[in-house]
Amino acid sequence: MSPQEPTAPRSHWGAFRHRGFAYYWTARLFANFSVNVVSVAIGWQVYDMTKDPLDLGIIGLVQFLPALALVLVTGSVADRFDRRIVMALCMVGEALAMAALLAFTLSGSTNVMIVFAILLGFGVVRAFLGPAAGALAPNLVPPEELSGAIAWNSSSWQVATITGPVAGGLLYGLAPTAPYLVAVTLVAVGVVLVALIPHTPQKRLDDKASWETVIAGFRYVWHEKIVLGAISLDLFAVLLGGATALLPVYARDVLDVGPWGLGLLRAAPAVGAISVALWLAFHPVRDRAGLLLFLFVTVFGIFTIVFGLSTVTWLSVVALAIMGASDMVSVYIRETLIQLWTPDAVRGRVNAVNMVFIGASNELGEFRAGVSAALIGAVGAVVIGGAGTVGIALLWARLFPSLRRARHLDGRP
Repeated sequence: MSPQEPTAPRSHWGAFRHRGFAYYWTARLFANFSVNVVSVAIGWQVYDMTKDPLDLGIIGLVQFLPALALVLVTGSVADRFDRRIVMALCMVGEALAMAALLAFTLSGSTNVMIVFAILLGFGVVRAFLGPAAGALAPNLVPPEELSGAIAWNSSSWQVATITGPVAGGLLYGLAPTAPYLVAVTLVAVGVVLVALIPHTPQKRLDDKASWETVIAGFRYVWHEKIVLGAISLDLFAVLLGGATALLPVYARDVLDVGPWGLGLLRAAPAVGAISVALWLAFHPVRDRAGLLLFLFVTVFGIFTIVFGLSTVTWLSVVALAIMGASDMVSVYIRETLIQLWTPDAVRGRVNAVNMVFIGASNELGEFRAGVSAALIGAVGAVVIGGAGTVGIALLWARLFPSLRRARHLDGRP
């Protein structure tokens, strides 16, 4: 299948000339900010209740399992129904899950199983939200402005990832209920913004549901080896190298910096990432995309090791920032490949496959980190994971030579 050939972008800010994209971008900013606020609050709250790092891993696992279990459904929903409506309904579900966490906190309960049950429902909602929201963006801007829109979407996510954890830590320090109350309010505003997005043309999946239509996303990814290599590299690199789940352990037991310090640690990767995302918005990758991908995945692994061994707060923050900057290159290249190469009619199902890879690398990676920390300690879990990431980068460079040799993200030689 030949990739879509975009023309040169007309303006670095061109995507925002389209009202629908501006509403969409702002809604995702609010939603992602709220998720990060809740993520910091729930991680600190659970670890405060149980003192067990394994529970931090379970937080990630229960949010990932729905995306895996429903992957054959979520993408088809995004391709068969109006993506704006699916996105809005899912954000309503997010608000309800956050309200449930607020109610749990107000109740004073310490039953962690209730938290896991709420997060499982949260994971179901996010499993449907990811493919619909990801596939909607290309419907809101012309093809020549899509690469810039992707970079701005990444910037939105990173702004939320920078400010959300800091706000979550500060709000939790003020009152355990404050993060959830703020999150519910902002997601509700996001729902209104999505409702304001004008109707956009979308190539719907009209065929009767069948096994062939359901697995079309997997088939596409499998045959496009460059896409397969990019998303699987990100999967295993972050699965092994991700240390986010163990930040409460480092904040409390290694660096002794408290809830505010946890917010700082959570924000540090995003500080590096948004710097790179903003740079890419104005200076997109033009050449040597494959080599850049492998180089920065290797850098990510090296500084994961540095963070794991650090007992000094400033060095830990710097290492996390460099990890975030390196990971942003991988995210940008992967997302650009998926959106530019994928036909609109199958984009939701391909995004569903991508969301499983992302979920596996993030939420399942958190579970891996929690289990490893319970067995060998947090420092050992992070250091070994970072070394594994470097090894994966070297191995994938050999297994996917077409990705290593890829120069342009739009498929040009």
